[in-house]
Amino acid sequence: MADTPRTATLTLDGKTYELPIHSPTVGPDVIDIRKLYAQAGVFTYDPGFTSTAACDSTITYIDGDIGELLYRGYPIEQLADKSHYLEVCYLLLYGELPTPEEAEKFETLVTRHTMVHEQMHMFFRGFRRDAHPMATMVGVVGAMSAFYHDSTDITDEYQREVASIRMIAKLPTIAAMAYKYSIGQPFVYPRNDLDYASNFLRMCFSVPAEEYEVDPILSRAMDRIFTLHADHEQNASTSTVRLAGSSGANPFACVAAGIACLWGPAHGGANQACLEMLREIGTVDRIPEFIARAKDKDDPFRLMGFGHRVYKNFDPRAKVMKESADEVLGLLGIENNETLKVAKELERIALEDPYFIDKKLYPNVDFYSGIILDAMGFPTSMFTPIFAMSRTVGWIAQWKEMIADPQLKIGRPRQLYMGDTARDYIDVEKR
Repeated sequence: MADTPRTATLTLDGKTYELPIHSPTVGPDVIDIRKLYAQAGVFTYDPGFTSTAACDSTITYIDGDIGELLYRGYPIEQLADKSHYLEVCYLLLYGELPTPEEAEKFETLVTRHTMVHEQMHMFFRGFRRDAHPMATMVGVVGAMSAFYHDSTDITDEYQREVASIRMIAKLPTIAAMAYKYSIGQPFVYPRNDLDYASNFLRMCFSVPAEEYEVDPILSRAMDRIFTLHADHEQNASTSTVRLAGSSGANPFACVAAGIACLWGPAHGGANQACLEMLREIGTVDRIPEFIARAKDKDDPFRLMGFGHRVYKNFDPRAKVMKESADEVLGLLGIENNETLKVAKELERIALEDPYFIDKKLYPNVDFYSGIILDAMGFPTSMFTPIFAMSRTVGWIAQWKEMIADPQLKIGRPRQLYMGDTARDYIDVEKR
C-alpha cells in the first residue's frame, strides 16, 4: 500500500491550504509552494533564498551540521585522497565513476581540446595590459560562443556535450593565458603528454627560454584544489548559471555569468581576502590585537577564512587542503614564512578559543587554499580565476541537469514591493 502523501497546512484569512511535502533521499523535507500564489494570492519572502529550494538535483549534497560534502554520493575526502580531477569531472557530468576504458576515453577527449582557437590570441590583446585576469576571463569565456558557434544549440544533445568538453578542456588554457597576458609574458601552448594539473602549472610558469619540470607534489596539490572546488550545490555562482540557462542562453554565456558572480569577494574572492588579512596582521605578536577586534561587535574588522555560510560544524574540504598546504610548504622549504606562522597561530586559536568554538568559526577551505597558491607563486589576482576553472565542471553539470529537466521554467523571482503606488505624472513647470 502506497504511503499517504504528506502535506503542510497553511491557514490564511480563515481559509486553509494544503501544501505538498517532498522528501529527499537525504536532507530536510521541502514544502512545495508552486501553487500558493494561484490558490491564495500570496508570495513567500526569503531574502537570499536561504530557505528555498529552487530546483531538485542529484549532483551534490551538503550537510552543514555534520560537515559533509558529497559528489554524487561520494565523500569529498575519499575523492580528494583516491581520485583525481578529471575522474571527478566524469563523475559530476555522468553520475558514476568511469571504468578504466571510459576514463581513458574521457581524459583523451579533454586533452585533445585544450588548445584554443588561434584568433583568440588577438582577442586577448584587446584588453589593457593591467586588466585583472578575472575581467579577462569573463570576456573571453563569454566570447567562446563567437569562436565555437557549432556548439551553442542547447536543444542538440551532441552540441551540449561538445560545449561541455570544450569548456572543461579550455578553461585552464584561458586562465593561464589571462595570467601570462597580465604579466607581459608570451602565451604557452598546452601539451598533450601532461596531466590536467601539470599542464596548467606549466602554462602558467614556463617560459620559452628554458625547460620547466612540474613537481609531482605541486601537481597533486593543484589537482586537489581543482577537486575540492569542483561543485558546491546551489551556491551564488551556480544559481547564476542556472538562472541564465533557464532563459535558453548558450552554455558559454551561462558560464561567463557564473564567472562574473564568482568574482565577488564574498564568494570566489574569499581566499584572496584571507591571504590579504594574514598579511595585514603581519606578525604573530599582533594576533591578539586582531582577535580582540574580531570579537568587538562595533569593529567592522572580520577574520576571513573562518566559518562558512553552510557548514555549521567544520568544512570537510579544509582538512584535505591543510594536508596539501603542509606538503607544499614543506617541499618549498618555507615552513618558517611569517605569513604561514600567523596562519598556524590563528588556526590554533580558532580550535581552542571558546569564542571561536561556540560560534563554530573553524578554518575553512579558503583559509588554506590561498596559502598554497601563494606558495606556488600565484599572485592573489589569480586565486579567483583558478577557482573559476575548477568550478566550471560543476556549473556545466548543473546546467546540463537543468536543461534536461522537463519541469524547466525561466527563473522569475518575485518581490515584496515597498515603493510608491500609482501616481499621475506632473508637468515639469508644475513641480
